[in-house]
Amino acid sequence: MSKKYDTLVLIGRFQPFHNAHLEIIKRSTALCDKLIVITGSAAQPRTYKNPFTSQEREQMIKAATSGLALQIIVESNIDTMYNDQAWAVRVQGIVQRNTKAGDKIAIIGHKKDESSFYLDMFPQWGYENVEEIEPLSAVNIRDLFFNWTFNSNFIKNVVPQSTYDFLMNFRRTEEFAQIIREREFLIEHNKQYASLKYPPIFSTADSVVICSGHVLMIKRRAEPGRGLWALPGGYVNANTDKTVLDAAIRELREETMIKVPAPVLRGSIVDNRVFDAVDRSPRGRIITHCFKIQLPDGELPKVKGSDDAEKARWVPIAEVRSDECFEDHYDMVMWAVGA
Repeated sequence: MSKKYDTLVLIGRFQPFHNAHLEIIKRSTALCDKLIVITGSAAQPRTYKNPFTSQEREQMIKAATSGLALQIIVESNIDTMYNDQAWAVRVQGIVQRNTKAGDKIAIIGHKKDESSFYLDMFPQWGYENVEEIEPLSAVNIRDLFFNWTFNSNFIKNVVPQSTYDFLMNFRRTEEFAQIIREREFLIEHNKQYASLKYPPIFSTADSVVICSGHVLMIKRRAEPGRGLWALPGGYVNANTDKTVLDAAIRELREETMIKVPAPVLRGSIVDNRVFDAVDRSPRGRIITHCFKIQLPDGELPKVKGSDDAEKARWVPIAEVRSDECFEDHYDMVMWAVGA
């Protein structure tokens, strides 16, 4: 007897993969012969929101579903915070590679809130709705898990055994400890604004400085994002910075000690853009003004890490990796180079 669909597509972050995810996959066995699972937020640095790599999540999914009578294909997709269409095109490409012409395809999921907007981005496919299986969220699991002490019995009851085993092993790693340290910093950081009637909006300024196929980056010294590569920049000083450009040039010189006079830096600005995605930073609502500075090709100006930067260096643009970059700074670099 033929099934309703040839292929179903399940999209999620699976941070981590839990019992409600597994139940959706089990229900898929009666609806299709092939399930394509697309894990989002790939190639990101580990954070509280995205603590597990795409490879680790693929292992969770395959371990928990190994006994099901269903062909399951797991692929990953990177996020493009400022280009939903590019993200959707990659999803289409993944599905096209794993299906054939004429296949009956549908996306399966549950429209729980505005974060489920992506379910309406593929009108060429059908839509298979799954009612809420249980009030279980990966956010709740992470809230409990990323603490020095936690209720292991609760975790064990809401995730597959293979996921539980992975999580217990992960607790022994330095990556786990670093995520907790960063989360503790952010909790304390955000407490200072908790009593305000309206959440504050902060203004920052960043610089993408390009020279001879390299981009100037700093290695962060402090939380959040300690050890990640970032663009030189920082908060606008309301007392001393007359403009956001003043802030960008000041932060650039303070953090990198670049051996280029300020007037030359200002005169080398070729473009600018505002980066203002609501969730671009876990520190709160931060809107940044990014300036592209194109220096003449030739010898790279001398730089040295200072202030909040552990080090500063010229990075070949081809070597800039999204999983090593702070917040949305990879997106800024890609904007500046036209990628």
